[in-house]
Amino acid sequence: MLEIVTPTSLSSLSNSIANTMEHLSLLDNNIPGNSTLITAVELERFVNLRSLALDFCDFTAEMARVLTDNNHVPLQRLSLLVHNVSVMHKSLDNMPNDEHWKALSRKSTSLRVYIMAFDIKSEDMLKILKPSIPLERIHFDSYITCVSGAIVDLISRQYDKFLTHFILMNDVIDTSGFPDLSDNRNEDPLVLLAWRCTKLSLLAIHGYTVWAHNLIAIARLRGSDLKVLEVTEESIDFDQGELADQDVDPVHNLIEQLVHPSNQFIRRKRLKIKLVRNVQESIRLNSSRVKHRSLKESSEGLILSAYFQRTKYRPTD
Repeated sequence: MLEIVTPTSLSSLSNSIANTMEHLSLLDNNIPGNSTLITAVELERFVNLRSLALDFCDFTAEMARVLTDNNHVPLQRLSLLVHNVSVMHKSLDNMPNDEHWKALSRKSTSLRVYIMAFDIKSEDMLKILKPSIPLERIHFDSYITCVSGAIVDLISRQYDKFLTHFILMNDVIDTSGFPDLSDNRNEDPLVLLAWRCTKLSLLAIHGYTVWAHNLIAIARLRGSDLKVLEVTEESIDFDQGELADQDVDPVHNLIEQLVHPSNQFIRRKRLKIKLVRNVQESIRLNSSRVKHRSLKESSEGLILSAYFQRTKYRPTD
């Protein structure tokens, strides 16, 4: 039976119960920003953990060391929530460095990390994204601080062997100008992400400018391995040459190019393309996914639920 965990209730668990627990999710929006649900000393009792979800600011270097101890079974899933409120109230000084991540990965060879970041500044993300994190999924959500193209480029360089899911959401108020990740670069960072990250199977971009020719390049680069390509329709931009002499809706024409039988990747396996009308609709869709999501992957499901508790978005009825 699921119960609300507090520092008191967690410490009161008997050793016999703590020693047998395989999944532990420690995310609670009711806990003050400068408090924590568990310490490294307390984590020592949970020797059979397979998956763990907690606030990134609570995941210290000492915790990483505890999880590498010989008496702990290898960790398989680590879900980390990085929230601007926590970063404001807590310090990032105690987080694991790259050597800690290397040691943890050696101990847990099947470990995969899932990071959800909400309104985190680029300078803080640069501190957080250590090269040796086995990052499989990352979800950015913001309504104040936009993700930079440099961060996307860093992710594609450091996690090319692990990354399968990349979700980028920006709840923009002024839809007349979406931030452009390319930032006058010759090479678009999203295209480079698709090129470098050979295991990428889901790419969702909402609230950022996406150029039509880059969508085609992304789909062709990843081929049948890309299962879902999801973008906000109103943020798709077209070159003037692409708009010239078009008698049909340019978005319709774009979809035709993406799914045309002449494309080799379509012949192997059809790509699921989802065009969302606007950012608000994308929020509702993602809310609905969480509401009806199975908690089979317990830590991942619970960390998604915590997302809607700790931000202004709520699952719709």
